Amino acid sequence: MQLNPLLEPLLRASFTVHDRLHLLDPAAFEAVAPRIRGISASGESKVGAELMDRLPALEIISVMGVGYDGIDVAAAKARGVVVTHTPDVLNDDVADLALGLMLAASRRLVAADRHVREGLWPAQGPMPLARKLSGARLGILGMGRIGQAIARRALAFDMTVAYHTRTVRADVPYAHVGSAVALAAQCDVLCVITPGGAATKHLVNAEVMNALGPQGLLVNVARGSVVDEAALIEALEQGRLGGAALDVFEQEPQVPERLRALPQVTLSPHIGSATTATRQAMAGLAAENLRAKAGGRAVVTAVPECR
Repeated sequence: MQLNPLLEPLLRASFTVHDRLHLLDPAAFEAVAPRIRGISASGESKVGAELMDRLPALEIISVMGVGYDGIDVAAAKARGVVVTHTPDVLNDDVADLALGLMLAASRRLVAADRHVREGLWPAQGPMPLARKLSGARLGILGMGRIGQAIARRALAFDMTVAYHTRTVRADVPYAHVGSAVALAAQCDVLCVITPGGAATKHLVNAEVMNALGPQGLLVNVARGSVVDEAALIEALEQGRLGGAALDVFEQEPQVPERLRALPQVTLSPHIGSATTATRQAMAGLAAENLRAKAGGRAVVTAVPECR
């Protein structure tokens, strides 16, 4: 992927940058590959063992993003390469968007906007009644820092909060539920904020959606891979699931036409951290991790597997 425009000047101020040279000029890449010490990646980048094998001097893969499921971390560790990411600085933005999606889907804000813009209000009268969000039961699938930020915001809406993680968190006051299915069965809104990767692929499957039910709302601000998209479309089309609000998809930027056609679905194009302030903070942290490694200092935010 093209270098983020907020990150690129920070990199060029400190390093020699070979922007996508392995894709644009393979011969030139082979000439400089033995000297490359770092890779700058995004949360959507794919960095596997084959690329690492071509970079014998590689020391660090710095991801500008909190998710890093496209990076072969095991292969990096085996080669003594540290992987870093940019957590925490985007917590507020992702949590804000999660609540925004809940509100938009519950109160049908996108449809309401169209109702006014397209002149349907005077022609057809009021819209159908929507659903109330305040006081709803919120289930959070994942309870890391972003999950906790979502929970705090939900409390301001008088929502009750429960969560599912593989292990109980003693540092949060919310009820822990033993499985994703059981959590879905006891909530009105299920918000997904787990890491991506093989361990969580299709964690939200047809069984979870059936448990959430025909009045339930699924919100995904995590990774598209966590939700079985085909099962989601079927559940929505068949009325087994009430609605969905999605910021992420399995094959981004491709979104199935069947999903786009559903009126009970609210969609956004993976904008969880997409504010200027947060992206600047992410770029600064990604660059600092590279500078720290180049300068012989400890990196700031290694991924958990590399700590």
